[in-house]
Amino acid sequence: MRNWVDWHLGYDDPASALSARLECIRAHLRRALDDAPAGPLRLVSLCAGQGRDVLAVLPRHERRDDVAALLVELDSRNAGLAWRTAAEAGLDQVQVREADAGLVANYADYLPADILLLCGIFGNVSDADIERTIKAAPALCAPGATVLWTRHRRAPDRTPSLRAWFAQAGFDEVAFDSLDTETLTGVGVNRLSRPVVPVALPANPLFTFGTG
Repeated sequence: MRNWVDWHLGYDDPASALSARLECIRAHLRRALDDAPAGPLRLVSLCAGQGRDVLAVLPRHERRDDVAALLVELDSRNAGLAWRTAAEAGLDQVQVREADAGLVANYADYLPADILLLCGIFGNVSDADIERTIKAAPALCAPGATVLWTRHRRAPDRTPSLRAWFAQAGFDEVAFDSLDTETLTGVGVNRLSRPVVPVALPANPLFTFGTG
């Protein structure tokens, strides 16, 4: 089993691929908050790790008090670090839930999300799980919601398929950044443009982490 706390140490190296990916995600998250309609917002981050994206952006953003955020993370050590960071930043509206993000029931009370982060997932699950998660994404989202996601572009590059699956699910592509790091990271941003049709939330797991 990978040590996911040690894995996060790569973020501390400003020259690393992880740092480049993180800065890209943060920039897109800031824009998503800037562009979001006035009023309360719900943000849900799946497999959130230590929350280094959300918990770096919210404290300084003018919309911070509008955002109720839920970070879902299975690793107890990373969840604990995220809790501590949120508390130190005075982000009382941020909840960290130690749970399997593959099971929608574990965060259904925070849905639908206005901003949904699927970062660090698609490189660690099967292609079938990726497609299943993207197809289910409209059921997790509010009308006009923004989804941020990541996936490496190493051969065989699956990002063209992911982008097509998002389009088929009713999402417009806002941005797709190809980062020329050693991991060939892709960072996608999509906005739900199709009217949301009420459906039952998926009962079966969307993905099983570590099978990709």
